[in-house]
Amino acid sequence: MSLRREALPGNRRIAVIAFHGISLFHLAIPGMVFGEDRTDGGVPRFEVQICASEPGPLSTSTGITIVTSHGLDAVRHADTVIVPSWRDPEEQPSEALLEALRQAAGRGACLVGLCLGSWVLAAAGLLDGRPATTHWISSAAFTRRYPRIHVDPRVLYIDDGDVLTSAGAAAGIDCCLHLLRRWCGTQAAGYVARRLVVPLHRAGGQAQYIERPIPARAEDERLSKALDWARTRLDEPLGLDSLARQACMSRRTFTREFRRATGASPGQWLRDQRVALAQRLLETTDQPVERIAHHAGFGTAASLRQHFKAMLGISPSAFRERFRGH
Repeated sequence: MSLRREALPGNRRIAVIAFHGISLFHLAIPGMVFGEDRTDGGVPRFEVQICASEPGPLSTSTGITIVTSHGLDAVRHADTVIVPSWRDPEEQPSEALLEALRQAAGRGACLVGLCLGSWVLAAAGLLDGRPATTHWISSAAFTRRYPRIHVDPRVLYIDDGDVLTSAGAAAGIDCCLHLLRRWCGTQAAGYVARRLVVPLHRAGGQAQYIERPIPARAEDERLSKALDWARTRLDEPLGLDSLARQACMSRRTFTREFRRATGASPGQWLRDQRVALAQRLLETTDQPVERIAHHAGFGTAASLRQHFKAMLGISPSAFRERFRGH
């Protein structure tokens, strides 16, 4: 997962692909994250253009008809091209759309496939040999259709540098916020997340499908309180026993309920929380890596570097230098 902060060209131009049968919710996601004027919160302006891939007016999945001002010609001038979904995985996109995407990739544009939009990037040959994800319900068919793609159906989104893919609808918001965070930093992404009333940051490696959200039962309420308790004590040597005690559960019951509720093991969850805390401290403070390692519960800078590199593919120092633009 790439988290480098990038220099933004003036008025970064984002092309969003629209088509007959598109879901208005999927179409609205890039607009909600990038299309509103939020310069009052320190977020730079983006020029978002809805580009019809077919002659209009375009029908939508809810029966509403939309008219766009741009066609595929506008894709030629975009810095980022987002395919927010696709109407049917079994339907091959038009060659005109696929060629527009290939040309955009060839000149270095960032390509984003949200939900079933991953299928469109795959049909264009842009995901061959690369990691990618899509909605979990279609991931098996995706793997069969495109065996050269390294499909991971478990995650919310995958950032492979110049190509990003995400799972279903809500994960599209996560992916776009991640991209905004990559471009502009945590403060800008946090401002937009607060305006949208969504979590600031869900890591791309979080499970797509969780069998039972929390809280839903008495056990889930206890588990939720235990996780809140742990988040305020990440600098302490938390273990399975202490978490289970806090939830008033046995080790075995806690482990089972934890995985059912979060899609991860307690150890994985603690690691992700600690890495996320280290990221925030690296982005927002000038504390040395050694102190951040202590605050985040890694104990030593060497341990922080090991986990940070394994999870994000970059060292803490390089992350701070690139992400904060110092």
